[in-house]
Amino acid sequence: MILEVAILNVISGQENNFESDFKKASEIISSMKGYINHELKQCLEKRSRYILLVNWETLEDHTEGFRNSPEYQEWKQLLHHYYDPFPEVEHYESISFER
Repeated sequence: MILEVAILNVISGQENNFESDFKKASEIISSMKGYINHELKQCLEKRSRYILLVNWETLEDHTEGFRNSPEYQEWKQLLHHYYDPFPEVEHYESISFER
């Protein structure tokens, strides 16, 4: 499993619109191959900052499958105009400490 992490800085004053459109966008991402689940969290100190956490089965499910899909174009249209600056997206994998 791969965790996608994105810090989303939303233009101040657009938080409610962003959250409304994110609800619509959630339906898009949750229908994609390899999608497991996601969470959107709002920062308490900076209310226009959010963190998006998405679990994917593989890195390619996100970077190739989702990002190269027609559904991603809908996602972009709904959300990308809210960001300033545009978010950096990183991917993480679990580390096993078992012997």
